[in-house]
Amino acid sequence: MTTMFYGGIFTASLICAAIYIFMWHKHFDVNFTMVFTLVPISALGYLLSSTVRKPDSAIIAQQIIYIGGIFLQLFIVLSIFNLCRINIPGWLRTALFVICVLIYGSVLTIGYMDIFYKSVSFELKDGKPLLIKEYGLMHMAFYVLVCVFLISGITAIVYSWIKKKDVPRRILLLLIIPDSVCVLTYFVWLKVFGNNIDLVPLGYVVSELVFLRIAYRVNLYDVGETVIDSMIQEQKVGYISFDFKFRYLGSNHIAKELVPELEDVAVDELFGYKPSQRKIRHFLDSFKENTDNNTFVYTVHDDSGNEENDRIYNGNVNYLYDGNRRRGYIVTFIDDTANKKYIRLLDTYNEKLQSEVDEKTKHIVEMHDNLIMSLAMMVESRDNSTGGHIKRTSEGVRILIGEILKEGVLPLSDEFCRDVIKAAPMHDLGKIAVDDAVLRKPGRFTDEEYEKMKQHAAEGSKVIHEILLNTDDESFKAIAENVAHYHHERWDGSGYPEGLKGDQIPVEARIMAIADVYDALVSKRVYKEAFDFQKADRIILEGMGTQFDPLLKPAYNKARPELEKYYMTQADTGKEIAR
Repeated sequence: MTTMFYGGIFTASLICAAIYIFMWHKHFDVNFTMVFTLVPISALGYLLSSTVRKPDSAIIAQQIIYIGGIFLQLFIVLSIFNLCRINIPGWLRTALFVICVLIYGSVLTIGYMDIFYKSVSFELKDGKPLLIKEYGLMHMAFYVLVCVFLISGITAIVYSWIKKKDVPRRILLLLIIPDSVCVLTYFVWLKVFGNNIDLVPLGYVVSELVFLRIAYRVNLYDVGETVIDSMIQEQKVGYISFDFKFRYLGSNHIAKELVPELEDVAVDELFGYKPSQRKIRHFLDSFKENTDNNTFVYTVHDDSGNEENDRIYNGNVNYLYDGNRRRGYIVTFIDDTANKKYIRLLDTYNEKLQSEVDEKTKHIVEMHDNLIMSLAMMVESRDNSTGGHIKRTSEGVRILIGEILKEGVLPLSDEFCRDVIKAAPMHDLGKIAVDDAVLRKPGRFTDEEYEKMKQHAAEGSKVIHEILLNTDDESFKAIAENVAHYHHERWDGSGYPEGLKGDQIPVEARIMAIADVYDALVSKRVYKEAFDFQKADRIILEGMGTQFDPLLKPAYNKARPELEKYYMTQADTGKEIAR
């Protein structure tokens, strides 16, 4: 029974190895290959151990078993680190290999020295071979090494699961199996049909099956390699490689079709001294002098002389890498004939078409902006507040954003800034849904009226959403909705309508809030006179950290002179604004 079990395991290991050879790809990790090499060797050792009849043969079988037992664990853990994209220094890999060699060297002393086994004897029990041994110091070192490999592998898998989003989760789950099964079977012995059967080789075969699954998928995750292979397979890319002394290293058939003289160049031959080679050599020399000169156009002329049949390639010169080391140069050719001809065709009328499109687009945008501004002014005309609020707050936003950009407190893009300034006039559109009796009340609101008034923020977001429903500018749409919806939120969370707090409030709404409140303070309202600039400034600064984003305080302080200058101008034109 034991021999049949080990024989089946050995056969299964050979079948897995054969499948791996059939699947083999040049980009497979060398550690994979070592795993599929060592498992059948170790399985053979177990098979031999069940058939021997002499002590010397039993010891040899045991020594074959330990080839897998020691080195297989090393290559499994190296595979795990490689798949987890964790770099192991070369000196550490070498040190681990040397340790394995030393331990296996002690295995070879079995029967001669008491280093690995203190004592060893052989007997046939019920016709079955049995090697009786007493473990020595190096056998304990072997167990320690196996545990170190197990812990290292599991740690790498857990670390990658938590920290490394670029490592495929399916691969990590699969890696747990060989790292745990192979090691645990060293310490787990089961009784099968009354006979002692070592489960270690079964664990090896399970590992082979897992690594076959990993090998089948692993190259799909290597985007660089799969893209290169796919492009070459589709016969769209040609390449030529050279070392740093311009010795020819090789090329694919596409490059040889484009540069026929490559057929006469021997590998390791100096390249570029023959007239037919000077064109390619010129590209290499230009790149060597200045790495920015790495692109060129390579034209293959049609034999008939018809330019319409010429083939046009985008050429590129770059360094040739071996891992992380630069080893030479690589020249690539990508067929771009169709694009070049299409571009030539477009050039005949593209300029005129672009001009017409720009003109129509400009007209549409102007109509759209005017419509929005008209709607905002119509809403403002219903309000009992002093007129001009829309214009003044928009200018206030522009001034604040200018200082925010100078201060660099927030990373705002130019597009974002333009959109916020453009959206500012829309911040009170929601007042269109507020009843006139509330909106035009000549005095302070009651609590009930104030609650109705507060609804304008959420309503404004809904109105803007409907107005901009079909716009192509999703960024502006989102900013405009946020400005209307959240410009009454407060930094401490006591604002409305959502009670957002701190960074939960969109930055565009935080900027709008300062401009809106500042205008309300320095402008006359039905319920108050206009505050002077000093009092308005004091209120704004007191609100930093409670009502307003404290990060905007430096920008506001820098903006004050320009804000006051602007509002003085508005006062000079007859607006009811404090000097």
